[in-house]
Formats: sequence, structure tokens, C-alpha cells
Amino acid sequence: MSQSEQKETADKQTVSSEPEPQSASVNPRAVCRVCKHLYREPKILPCLHTFCSDCIGQLEPFSTSPRGRFTAPEGGGRSGEAAEQDRDSLSFTVLCPECDTEVDIPRSGPAGLSTDHLALDEVFLETLVSDGPLGCDLCGEGSAESRCEVCSLNLCEFCRQAHRRQKRTASHSIQAVTELKARGRLCRPVLCSLHPGQELRLFCQPCDLPVCLECAATLHRDHRCCPTHDVIDRHGDRIRELVSARLRPRLERLEDSLQKVEISQENLQVRADETANQIRVFAREYTSAVEAHCLSLLRRLEEIRVQRRNHLHLQRAQLQQALLDVRGSVEFAERLLSCGSDAEILSAKGVTLRRLTSLAESGYDPHPATVAPDDGGSVCFLPREPAGEVEGYPLVGMIHSRTVDVSRCTVEGEGLQQGTVAQRGHFTLVCRDSGGERLARGGEHVLVSIVHKEKKNCTMETIVVDNSDGSYNVSYRPEEPGEYSVWVCVRAQHVKGSPFILNVQRKFRQHKGAFHCCSFCSSGGAKEARCGCPGTMPGGFKGCGHGHKGHPGKPHWSCCGSTAEKSECLPQSILAAVSPRGHLRTVEL
Repeated sequence: MSQSEQKETADKQTVSSEPEPQSASVNPRAVCRVCKHLYREPKILPCLHTFCSDCIGQLEPFSTSPRGRFTAPEGGGRSGEAAEQDRDSLSFTVLCPECDTEVDIPRSGPAGLSTDHLALDEVFLETLVSDGPLGCDLCGEGSAESRCEVCSLNLCEFCRQAHRRQKRTASHSIQAVTELKARGRLCRPVLCSLHPGQELRLFCQPCDLPVCLECAATLHRDHRCCPTHDVIDRHGDRIRELVSARLRPRLERLEDSLQKVEISQENLQVRADETANQIRVFAREYTSAVEAHCLSLLRRLEEIRVQRRNHLHLQRAQLQQALLDVRGSVEFAERLLSCGSDAEILSAKGVTLRRLTSLAESGYDPHPATVAPDDGGSVCFLPREPAGEVEGYPLVGMIHSRTVDVSRCTVEGEGLQQGTVAQRGHFTLVCRDSGGERLARGGEHVLVSIVHKEKKNCTMETIVVDNSDGSYNVSYRPEEPGEYSVWVCVRAQHVKGSPFILNVQRKFRQHKGAFHCCSFCSSGGAKEARCGCPGTMPGGFKGCGHGHKGHPGKPHWSCCGSTAEKSECLPQSILAAVSPRGHLRTVEL
């Protein structure tokens, strides 16, 4: 019997002898989620979920889409599972039974998908540990005591000896079934589909495919083919990097976010129950009118609870789905790397990398600050709030469920636009609801950050004080002048207008010296005119450091010698007050 016939016989025997799962002890990795039986020709969908080939073929098409035909590289052919990647001009889309993801199926059907060799290992291992005896795959009469790991055949003692005597199979590795059971791990060779009996031991780098020796010698003879163990580290590291550096941290964030949402759901229900109890205690003190009012309040509370529960339920469903996608892909990739052989990893490398890259680049990855924004904390009962009249009785007691609307929050105060070095500035944040009304309570998460626009490492400490009435006082003390960006955020979201621009100026220092006449201006622009002081102006003009550039002027006054921070010309009216200084030039007024 040829090796191809032996493999076909082994596959038929494996399918026909598969036991149906009878209890929870059956390995779930060996069972198809659709038919609930052990896998038959397991295929990997693009979302990395595995199902029987027949089960995939029975899925209802969701849509069809055009696809370009795959063209093989020049000068080489395709072999093994590479032949499964050739596609017709159309493919159809189905919904994955596990995650409801839309996945493309080639027109050629499930046969065009990658085979899950790990699942086949699990199926055979399940048959080994089952209580039923294994039959011989060659004669079908004796009880199998050994297994040829090359041909993947279960052999009785007679057939094992015959297998050893044949020239082509004498060198095959034959293991005892009891030893395989005790090992608990089965390594099946991955064979070439074009050359049955030939194991995929080489990797064609131009074609990016695992090939057998005969494929390398014929179809890929002009290509660079390397042993699989020489390239497995490089290709495996790409999968490992996506898992460890990007998807594993996201998996942890998704788990934490999902836990927050579930806790918020519980808190919302607890809060609603507490509020309902308060309402019932309050309502028992009144007559039938109060009872009617009580029922109306409960209906309103239920509406709020249902509305917010639905919102949290939607958020929870999104997080659960994202978690399932990432967890399933991460588990598959990690199991592939830890349990798969070189050929098994390379066989599933393409679909695995595509799925992991898709999740890493475009998957749902919420920011922790935006998860579970409403845990029912805004729902409260105000027993003294006027509620109108019912049957002529004035009633009190209202349910308030107003929440902050970040787009309606306002920031007030001069300290938001102007500031002075070494002086404390102030402004006020007012939180409002969707109707623009100011909230009557505090407790919001407010973040204020002030950073210099040119010196990124120059920040200033801010102090935020909750006034417990919907307003928050913000104070700061700048140390350097310049233009700053002021970020004002509520619940990790910018309020309207944020970031604001804050201009910080130097503190003005008053000049306490003497003021003198500007010789240049008072002389009508004469360059040779001199003041009694030694001050010099740009351009060679003598007198106070005004900086005039030659225009004639009328008599006015300035700080002598530019001894002040700002030189400002003074009106003639103060001439008499400063003329006794003795530094004045004679001026005709």
C-alpha cells in the first residue's frame, strides 16, 4: 500500500471512528462548536475560529464580493497548502457562528481555507484517551497497539511488523499507543497536498510558503528554500510581538473595562432600589393622592433606570464582543506558538497575522476614562422639592437625574485670559446640564492643566476647589511670562473653548526716580541739543533714552537716562514739579 493510500485510509478511519462527546470531560478544543462532534477536516476562518469543513459549507452566505485572482510569482509554482490560496474572481461572506464577524469564504468553498492542524492533533489525542479500543487502520481487524507518526496510521502488532519490513516505511517512527496516551501531546507531521507522504520541511521565501523536498526540487527549484527551523524564529516573532506588545495589554484593558461596566450595572440597580425605598417610605405618610404620586415617581425612576441600563448594556455588549475577538485571537496565537510545530505555525501564519494586525490597528480599544460614565450617581430623590398638586393636595418629592453636559459647561473669570508673574490668578468652572442649567451638586472629575506653549517643560501647579454647588474655583501662580495653553476637562473631555489661551505678563515695577525734559522733542528735533543728564538715545541723540528717530516734537517729559522699565513721555503740566532738579534744558513753553 502506497503512503498516499495509507493516509487516505487513516483519514477515513479517523472520521468514521470519531466518538461523539458524551460528557463534559471531552476536550473542547477537539469539538466543533456547530455540530458538537469531533472535528472533521477542521478549517480556520479569517477570524481565527475553527469549524468543520462541512459545517462551514452549510453556513448561509451573507454577501458576495469581487476578488482579484491570485497570481503566482514568475519562475515558480505553488505546492502544499499554498495551492489553497488560489482564488476565483468571486468570494462570498458568511457570519462566523462564534463571534458573528463577517468573514470571506473563497468561491472554491471551505477547501480554500487553511487547515487547523492543531485541531487535528486534539482530535487524535481525544481518541487516544477515550475508553474505546482503537482499530488497526490497515487490516481493520486487530486492535491497534502502535502508531506510525509519519503515515499517521494506527497499527496492530502484525501490521506494525509488516510496516517495518517494507523498504519505504522501514525508517518511519513508530510509537506505542500507551506511550502517546501518557505523553498527552501529539505531534503529527504536516504533509504536502501535492506529494502525499512528503512532510513540509522547507520554507520558500519568495512564495512565503512551506514546501516539501520534491516541491523545492521541481516547482520551486529557482527559489530560495530554507529549513523551517531556520526561519521559524523570524516569522514567529512577528506573531509574538503583536500579541505581547499590543494585543495582550489591550486584552487586560478590555477585561478591566468590562468589569467596570458590570460593577456600574450593579451600582445602578442598587441606587435605583435605594431611591425606590426612599420614595415608598415617604409615600406611606400620605393619602391616596400621595400614593398616586408615589406610583408616578416609580414609573419615572423605572424609565431612567431602563434608559441608562440600555446604554450600559450596549456598552457592555461592545466590550464583550471586543474582548471575545481579542481573547480568541490571542489564545489561538499563543497556542499556535507554544504547541504548534514549525510547519504548523508557518501554515497558519498568514491568516493569523492578518487577524492580529486587523485587531491591533482597527479593533475597539476604549480609553479607561470614558468607560462607564454613568453608574447612577446622578439619580437622586429630593423629598422637599415641590411637585405640584394631585387631587388638590400639594405634594413634594421629585426625582432628579440631571447629568453634566460637557459642551454646556462654562468658564468665567479674568484669570482665564490674563495673568501676571508671581501673582495668583483665578477663574471659575460652572458645570451645567443639557438644558444649560447649573448643576446643584459637585463631585465631577475636573482636570485643569496649564502648559507654556513654547516651553513644553514649563508647567504651573493648579488648585481646583469643589464648591459642591456645580462650580469649581481654579487658581494658579505663574513663574514665567509668555503664552500658555489652559486645558479644562470634565470627565476626561474638553469643555467648550478648551484649550484656552492665557497671556502672562511681567509685573510692572514703578519708577521712583526723577523725570526730565526730553531734549530731542523739546528742541524740535535738533540733534546737537543736549540735556543736563548723561543719557544717550539711539542714533547719536543726546538726552533721555527715548528712542526717538528724528521726528520733531513738542516739549514733553520722560524718565531721564532710561532708568525705568518703561519710558513714557510726560505732559508739559508737570514741568514745574520737576524743574528744580537742575537737569532740565531751557524750554520755551
